[in-house]
Amino acid sequence: MNRITNLFNIKYPIVQAGMLWTSGWRLASAAANSGCLGLIGAASMYPDVLREHIQKCKKATDKPFGVNVPLLYPDIDVVMNIILEEGVKIVFVSAGNPKTWTPFLKERGITVVHVVASSKFAMKAQDAGVDAIVAEGFEAGGHNGREETTTLCLIPLVKKEIHVPLIAAGGIASGRSMLACMALGADGVQIGTRFAASEEASVHPNFKKKIIESNEGDTVLTLKKLVPVRIIKNAFYKKVQEAEDRGASREELNELLGRARAKHGMFEGDVEEGELEIGQVAAAVKQIQPVSEIVKEIIMEFHTAIKEVGNYGITE
Repeated sequence: MNRITNLFNIKYPIVQAGMLWTSGWRLASAAANSGCLGLIGAASMYPDVLREHIQKCKKATDKPFGVNVPLLYPDIDVVMNIILEEGVKIVFVSAGNPKTWTPFLKERGITVVHVVASSKFAMKAQDAGVDAIVAEGFEAGGHNGREETTTLCLIPLVKKEIHVPLIAAGGIASGRSMLACMALGADGVQIGTRFAASEEASVHPNFKKKIIESNEGDTVLTLKKLVPVRIIKNAFYKKVQEAEDRGASREELNELLGRARAKHGMFEGDVEEGELEIGQVAAAVKQIQPVSEIVKEIIMEFHTAIKEVGNYGITE
C-alpha cells in the first residue's frame, strides 16, 4: 500500500485519465475492475449523459471510480449536483481555480484531486485543500499547460513544494515509465494515451488505429494562442499551422476550430479533418488491448524494471 492506493482504496497506484470522448463508463469500470482508479470524463458529456454513465459504471463495478470535471464546464453547477446525487466519492478537477469547488466538495465528503502543469499551481491547489495533485508534463495529450515543462522536470519541482500525494502524468504508458516517475517522487501515475487505445475506450476505431500507427514526431502542441493542445498531425493541423504562420488572430483560430472538432475526429472517426488529441507516448503504443491486459503488462514490467535497476552495479 502507498499514499495513492490508500487514498482511493485501490490495488495499484494507477489512475486511468478522464479523457475527452474517450473515458466513458466501459473504460472507467474496466480500469476499476483491474485494480486502478477509473475516471469518467465529463468534459464531452451533457449532464444527463454523465448521469447515465455514472449509473452504468456503478452497475459494472463495485470498485472505486471517479469523475473528471474541467472547471470551465458551462453547466458545472448541474454537473456537481449530479455527482452528489449519484454518490460519486472522487472528483478530479482541472482548468480553473481550485478554490471555486474544492470546499464545496470536501464538505460533502468527496475526495478532490486537482490537475496542474506547474509547481506554482500545485501550491495553489494544495492551499485550496485538495487531497492530491496530478502534475502533468507537456508530453500529455489534449489541453496542456503553457509552461511546456516535461514530466521528468515537473515531478521533482512539484514534489519539493507540496506535501499532499502526488500523481505524475504525461508520457507514461509502461511499467518502466511508472517506476521512473515514482523514483522522481510521485506516489502514483495517471495514464491516458495507452488507455485510449484500449478495447473499452469510447473513441472511434479509426482514432484507435491512428494512435497505434503513430510514430515519433507525429504529435504536436498547437493552438497556443487559444489553449495549448497536443494533437496528431493531420489535414486539420496543417490548416491550423498555416493560419498560425500568417499570424491569424484568436478569433480566426476559434472560427477554424469551430464547434465539436474533437468529437468529429475522436468520436466520429474523421482522422483528417478532426482534432485528434493524444500524447507523445502514442509512438510507443502499438496494439489495441483490453484494459485488464494493459494493466497486467504495466505491473509486470514495473516489477521487472525494479529488479533490473537493482543490478546496475552502482556503489557508494
